[in-house]
Amino acid sequence: MLNLTSGQRRFLRAQAHSLSPVILIGDAGLTAGVMKEIEHSLNSHELLKIKVAGNDRGLRENMLTEICTVLETAPVQHIGKTLVIYKPAKKPRLILPKS
Repeated sequence: MLNLTSGQRRFLRAQAHSLSPVILIGDAGLTAGVMKEIEHSLNSHELLKIKVAGNDRGLRENMLTEICTVLETAPVQHIGKTLVIYKPAKKPRLILPKS
């Protein structure tokens, strides 16, 4: 799991504000196919919004932790049923602030 400073998270939240969710996680949960699609989307976008079905906040927190651990991404935000994650590309398009 990547670690971000609070300033970097703030910058990424602002960048993610105008994004639409790219991945939708349904009632089946975090399957291998969903993880593969998240990984594929990260290679294209760096910053992703993910929408999760269901009302269990703890389950969404566990999904965010699992995604970030397995795919080596950074959690940016979990608000409501929306998760935002970040993984820098080989040629980063988003330049994060130093602090």
